[in-house]
Amino acid sequence: MKIGIGQIDPKVGDLSGNFQLLRKAVEWAQKESLDLLIFPELALIGYPPRDLLLRRGFVEAAEKAFQEVVKESKKVPIIIGHIAKAQPRAKNEADPSSSLWQPHFLENAAFLLLDGTIAGYQAKIRLPSFDVFEEERYFSPGEKAEVLECFGLRLGLSVCEDFWYADSTVAKQSEANVDLLINISASPYFRGKPALRFSLGKKWAKKANAPLIYANLVGGQDELIFDGRSFCVRPDGAFLLASPAFVPGFFAFQLNGEPVEPPEEKGIEDVYRALVLGIRDYARKNGIEKAVIGISGGVDSAVVAVLAVEALGKENVIGVFLPGPYTARISEEGAKELAENLGIKLLQIPITPAFESLQKILANEIPLVGVVVENLQARLRGLILMAVANAFGAIVLCPGNKAEIAMGYNTLYGDTVGALAPLGDLLKEDVYALAREINAAGKTIIPEEVIRRPPSAELRPNQRDEDDLPPYAILDPFLREFLEKNAPEEVLAEKFGRELVQEILRRFYRAEYKRRQLPLVLKVTPKAFGLGWRFPVTHGFRG
Repeated sequence: MKIGIGQIDPKVGDLSGNFQLLRKAVEWAQKESLDLLIFPELALIGYPPRDLLLRRGFVEAAEKAFQEVVKESKKVPIIIGHIAKAQPRAKNEADPSSSLWQPHFLENAAFLLLDGTIAGYQAKIRLPSFDVFEEERYFSPGEKAEVLECFGLRLGLSVCEDFWYADSTVAKQSEANVDLLINISASPYFRGKPALRFSLGKKWAKKANAPLIYANLVGGQDELIFDGRSFCVRPDGAFLLASPAFVPGFFAFQLNGEPVEPPEEKGIEDVYRALVLGIRDYARKNGIEKAVIGISGGVDSAVVAVLAVEALGKENVIGVFLPGPYTARISEEGAKELAENLGIKLLQIPITPAFESLQKILANEIPLVGVVVENLQARLRGLILMAVANAFGAIVLCPGNKAEIAMGYNTLYGDTVGALAPLGDLLKEDVYALAREINAAGKTIIPEEVIRRPPSAELRPNQRDEDDLPPYAILDPFLREFLEKNAPEEVLAEKFGRELVQEILRRFYRAEYKRRQLPLVLKVTPKAFGLGWRFPVTHGFRG
């Protein structure tokens, strides 16, 4: 049996454009004489559609478009993720729009399409409502695990989350004498997650004594990045398919074919590719060609510039060097060398004249000391970056990293301006690792002095980050434990000392109002600031 996977990169809500991607895959399937073509979860409407699912017009348009997909199954049998109408929504007097907009709950399902008809479907039973997921807001859970008969085979279809639990749909199908397990997913990337998928896939295939096929979306959608990496694994753990990461495409294999090299994660290299895809798809799907980056001569902005050039092309990246009264000569040299290495335009716009004028205007009204003076400089830089972006029809990419964001070590409407924060889910040690990976991959692009020098905001004389923050060698491990492992205060205190823990937590919680106003942060760890971070701004807990 020859099977193909359409590992596509859909745009949420672009029903016409996404249908064309599906149709191209069907044409390919015909040329390849496939017996079955598999698409990922919600392939036609894109994932996550969020409150588009509450718009009656969207659901009706999606249903109309899906009927065209059903017709395509006359050419080749198809398995695809789509929505199905479930029970009516009860009218909520406190929120009349809930039933006025979309009067039915929906199911998130895997459909089997044959000869221009819907031959059956499996609704998603476990609805994720954690981290970035909020499916219980829109969907009703399926009631039971089904086994569908087709091609003389017993097929166990499942959708994403039903792959991840010991008592899941896949587990029950594995005990039902199936011949083939097929999971369709829209599973966002974070570092370490692909290895979990491969391991679990092997477990289910062995348990069922049947091959397991895993079809995943690829592409960027707002802050989420889908890595693809669709695969098929036999009961003996050998892989029949290992599709590439972060690349859309159509991939075919034989169920009785020879094994291929098993898939693997590639650590920081995967993070690099994820961020490039996230930037590229954010720009492409929003009709944007150009990006502006404030290049300071520091490592964060240097890494963002490299990512942007890889994603958009050097002709579409504009660097801006914004020297102020405390900018070191080494910063200017580093910014210019980086721009030359990348082949990008570098504008040089001093902020000192405007800074001095503002000080004169404000001097008689407010005290000009400390962060007042420092933040004036940062906000002038943000103002100029936005002006440059407006002039070129571009977006600003924010260089802030996760450690700075966690500690509130940034200036609202200053260095936080922008549409996207590519490094916002990377701790400082990760940024350095990424910089070294960039240089190790070829010629030295980021000047070594930029990587070696102590980080500084250069908003006062001889300033260094670690004058204002705990050393990154301590702060980064703390934040990894606190944010990504959700470690309680007692555990943190044992490792880092209670006094330091209390001071970090005080600053961390105090900065929540800033995090609410950040650009989108591209997610590459289990817990990123953004869609999956839902702490209150106003609260009294400090543990």
